[in-house]
Amino acid sequence: MKNITRIFDVPYYQLNNFPQEVCIAGKDTGSWVTYSTQEYVDQANLISKGLLKMGIKPGDKIALISNNRPEWNIMDIGILQVGAIDVPVYPTISEDDYKFIFNDAEIKICIVSDADLLKKIENIKSSVPSLSEIYTFNKVDGAKHWTEILENGKDGNDEEVQKLKDGIKTTDLATLIYTSGTTGTPKGVMLSHQNLVENAKGSFPRLPVTKDSIGLSFLPICHVYERMITYLYQISGVSLYYAESIDTLVDNITELRPHVFTAVPRLLEKVYDSVITKGTAGGGVKAKIFSWAIGLTDTYEYGKHPSFQRKLADKLVYSKIREKLGGRILAIASGAAALQPRLARFYHAIGVPVFEGYGLTETSPVVSVNAYATGVQFGSVGKKLDNVEIKIEEDGEICTMGPCLMMGYYKRQDLTDEVIDKDGWFHTGDIGTLSDDGYLKITDRKKEIFKTSGGKYIAPQVMENKFKESRFIEQIMVIGESQKMPAAFIVPAFEFVTAWAQEKGFSLNSNQELIENPKVIARIQEEIEKYNANFGNWEQIKKFELLPAEFTVESGELTPTLKFKRKIIMANYQSIFDKIYN
Repeated sequence: MKNITRIFDVPYYQLNNFPQEVCIAGKDTGSWVTYSTQEYVDQANLISKGLLKMGIKPGDKIALISNNRPEWNIMDIGILQVGAIDVPVYPTISEDDYKFIFNDAEIKICIVSDADLLKKIENIKSSVPSLSEIYTFNKVDGAKHWTEILENGKDGNDEEVQKLKDGIKTTDLATLIYTSGTTGTPKGVMLSHQNLVENAKGSFPRLPVTKDSIGLSFLPICHVYERMITYLYQISGVSLYYAESIDTLVDNITELRPHVFTAVPRLLEKVYDSVITKGTAGGGVKAKIFSWAIGLTDTYEYGKHPSFQRKLADKLVYSKIREKLGGRILAIASGAAALQPRLARFYHAIGVPVFEGYGLTETSPVVSVNAYATGVQFGSVGKKLDNVEIKIEEDGEICTMGPCLMMGYYKRQDLTDEVIDKDGWFHTGDIGTLSDDGYLKITDRKKEIFKTSGGKYIAPQVMENKFKESRFIEQIMVIGESQKMPAAFIVPAFEFVTAWAQEKGFSLNSNQELIENPKVIARIQEEIEKYNANFGNWEQIKKFELLPAEFTVESGELTPTLKFKRKIIMANYQSIFDKIYN
């Protein structure tokens, strides 16, 4: 891998070492459209030549706003080969955010996936002086299609592309990734070729796959986590298939039987809940055997030889769950938020290994990850990558440095200086611990820890992660800054609670009816008391209110990586906050 120093070296490495018949693939009108490694490289070269004919120069910014699809990868490599900078943007953000990002980055060309996104960008085009052209991946009446850039490149100059490639250094800026953030306007994180390449190389020993394994992708490729993983798959020889959508994920898993994919804890929680619901639905002997087998997962210890009981449970129950997930998963990489240790234990116990990791956009992103190669400790985010350094400050803040650390925030040296100190350490804003044997644990966000009026510190993420172990609770946000006690906004697990109510002999006809039902409130109170026992008296939730709808990205209450926008949630539910504390 020594020859891989810039992002566009990645597909050539695969082409020269293990060319794949299927390098990347996506579905179009129900059928898989596949690209071999050679086709991937050839089309990227056409894009490079087409962009040059359009007048694109090194340093120009090109926005990509799209669902996951092979065309995204082709554009990515084509853009980077001519020294232009790609700016991947979430399809779910507001027009105001698009306007800010496009003007801040001075976007020249934008490629969007569909008619809805085209309309959003057309609505702001008059406010973005730098924006000259908009193209679409889907065919949209009256819009320029991305294949026009390919066609432009057919009589382009190969030598000019090669000359530009030869002049691009590993430390040159490759991409601007605007962090959604939980507060304030987005910040453009500047990542070099080196940043992403070194992160992929550093992560390579942790990915337990072989050449010709199948990877499935459904997390947004505009996020640095999924994007780096696509480069990692390519240098590993993994054939990458993009799921049609989150709604078709189960069907895609059944069809492709992938060896590896990435996930966020919310998805793993939902899969777990679905498994439990289906396994216990029928009642009788089968349900009892299922519950017995699932109960064994609570005491699973990583690396221990399985007992006779566990072998029996595997034959009767676990193997059937694995088959529903394709039957050959080697690894699921979990990131973006904390994974409940109970869930990590469950998945490993049933033979579906979930490896939790940690990172930030600013670190390209992986800092540490559990893996077969280095060991697994439930409740931790594993050991640091070999090319990354970590230290814990006196106040518990995690700091890191290494070749994966960003160049800085675009046009914001002031903000860069706030997070990267004079010695080169990046202050993550996360609080954690590092064990003697090298396992990193994240305990909270530094900015989210708060004090009660009695001066006691509350770490909300730790508490929220514990209370979410309850099957009655879908989401929970701990509140109480400067108040006399902690409290919580709770979103019930509506589907589960409705089914529970039916078993108890009463029906719930709406979310509003559910959250007002005294039996439901009393049952969730039992759950709160159960999990309160894990915390000191000053930390325990004394009051809560149930909310009628989930926090979502669309409502503006979650970031695209599903983190709480706590200030927005507080503003939306100020009256309920007042009710709790009055």
